[in-house]
Amino acid sequence: MKKLVLLILLFESLCLNSQTKNDTLLVGYTQAAPFVVDNGKNLEGLNVWLWERVANRLNINYTMVPMEFSAMLDSVRTGGIDLSINPLTITSQRSKEMEFTHSFYASNATIAVSEVSSFNKFKSFLAGFFNLGFLGGLMILLFIIFIFGVLGWIFERKKNPEVFRPGSRGLWDGVWWSAVTLTTVGYGDKAPVTKLGKVTALLLMFGGLLFISGLTASIASSLTVNQLTNNPDGFYEFKDRAVGTIDKSGTENFLSEHFFKNIQTYQNVGQGLSDLEKGKIDAFLYDDPILKYAIQKDSTLNSIELLPIKFDIQFYAFGLPKSHTDLEQRISQRILEIVETEEWDMVLNEYGLAEF
Repeated sequence: MKKLVLLILLFESLCLNSQTKNDTLLVGYTQAAPFVVDNGKNLEGLNVWLWERVANRLNINYTMVPMEFSAMLDSVRTGGIDLSINPLTITSQRSKEMEFTHSFYASNATIAVSEVSSFNKFKSFLAGFFNLGFLGGLMILLFIIFIFGVLGWIFERKKNPEVFRPGSRGLWDGVWWSAVTLTTVGYGDKAPVTKLGKVTALLLMFGGLLFISGLTASIASSLTVNQLTNNPDGFYEFKDRAVGTIDKSGTENFLSEHFFKNIQTYQNVGQGLSDLEKGKIDAFLYDDPILKYAIQKDSTLNSIELLPIKFDIQFYAFGLPKSHTDLEQRISQRILEIVETEEWDMVLNEYGLAEF
């Protein structure tokens, strides 16, 4: 009787092992060149290459399932698929919902913007001079010149009639003297001789010096702010502007955590860069290698450039459901073995990738 039970248990064990070996994993993916490239005929890319070698070493049968990025993440969380081979960024929130293999690539996010034409740059430069701040300062400057010109003429017209002539011509002499004195040009063709005239000149010179300095700083500030608006050199320059990124990506979480107010999400990079080129958004923020590859490979995106800004350091890995811990450990071990080889460095170079 005992032998019969043992035979039954052994038979069931063999059947289970056979069933496990014949199991076919559902492997989800979405376009994310150069990591996952779907050219219509077959799949290629760094992650596809890596997964094929892992699956071969583990003797895993699998079926590739194309999916939208957000739907793929949901399927990993719920167990609808067994694995995602996309370059998923390891985050604390995602780690609560899914398992990650060992990281195989480190990168960062960056910012893509549409290049500004020379004509638009010239318009922006002119706009810096015709804003309300600059025009207000200019009106105050003209008012000061006129007031001190009138005072100078009043104090000098009787004792210095050769320089400050009577009538309307003398009034013009006063304004001219005031403008020359205020701007520190100092032609020397007109100068006060009375005490009140000299006191007026002193007030004009020292007061004008301070005012001109402030006005110059205002103009410079206006032009600088306008330039930054068109070609920002910092991550936070985009905080209040319309920006785009991939839906449910690590970059979207990062932007939300840093209080970006106007975030437009997309299902793929192509849609986002297209809207950027059309001016629907001011910038597209996402993974540096993916943006760089997309811009290089698509000639229609030649007006888009990447800013030299790096933020949100990212570590890429495959994602699995929480129930697949044993499979995750087996895959992680093979990934470690592969990325330590010289062949891995050669494949990275082939796809134009280099870890920082």
